[in-house]
Amino acid sequence: MGIITCKEITKKFGNFTALNSVSLDIPQGKIFGLLGPNGAGKTTLIRIINQISLPDSGELFFNGKPVEPKDVERIGYLPEERGLYKKMKVGEQAIYLARLKGMSTREATAQLKEWFVKFNIQGWWDKKVEELSKGMAQKIQFITTVMHKPELLILDEPFSGFDPVNAQIIREEILKLKENGATIILSTHNMESVEELCDNIALFNKSHVVITGGVDEIRRKYGNNNVELVYTSSQDVKSVRGVFKVISDVDQSGRHTAVLALEEGSTPNEAIKEIIAQGLTVNSFKELVPRMNDIFIKLVTEGA
Repeated sequence: MGIITCKEITKKFGNFTALNSVSLDIPQGKIFGLLGPNGAGKTTLIRIINQISLPDSGELFFNGKPVEPKDVERIGYLPEERGLYKKMKVGEQAIYLARLKGMSTREATAQLKEWFVKFNIQGWWDKKVEELSKGMAQKIQFITTVMHKPELLILDEPFSGFDPVNAQIIREEILKLKENGATIILSTHNMESVEELCDNIALFNKSHVVITGGVDEIRRKYGNNNVELVYTSSQDVKSVRGVFKVISDVDQSGRHTAVLALEEGSTPNEAIKEIIAQGLTVNSFKELVPRMNDIFIKLVTEGA
């Protein structure tokens, strides 16, 4: 079992089924992406893991044991809809939120000071939340989510409201948290972030898990067996009789970039051996795999 295991979880709101018999295993120490269109069931699952709501049926396990109320203290949750008390000072509010997670005032103050220095926001301590921009408030909420060093972090659209520079800072901090042993559930529509950060994903659509697995494994599974060949030769690759079909071949002064479609059942190694045997100088040879964005659109559209 992973850090979170869902078995046949179902949740309904009146006649609407938000989750329909969902089973999922989230491995420990990984970044796990929850993907899907709006209304697919991601937020409902997050709320169940956080014990904000209960499933109608099914089982939820935390570290192999049935989930208990005290497990919430081991979770850090950054919701998509952020909420800070606007009239409170930043430092006071951050300490208050840390106390809710079981930290002492002294411990919380020390941790917060470190994070404020790391993010270069020491001057914000005595500002009121209402004085902060959206991006500034986002930073504060991120800090208050992670500062008690939870085993499990649930981040719902964590890059929303950030400019590219600050979004990259948050990405780097997420990777550091993973290196330090945290498991991270990342709910996002940003497929570039999924490819950059996630080890595994689950794609939801219409209350079901459509596909789950490793990001690289899923991208290869939905590939069309195409490869990119960069080679140098006076002849072109179309003259080679092999286990592939040439889709395109662009010649730039004798340096070619070609896309080859391998025959079903053939391997890239077979193709490259045939190419080299014909005297072509291979500069690079790589498998072309689809982007997660393309896979997302394909699976969601097919299930529409």
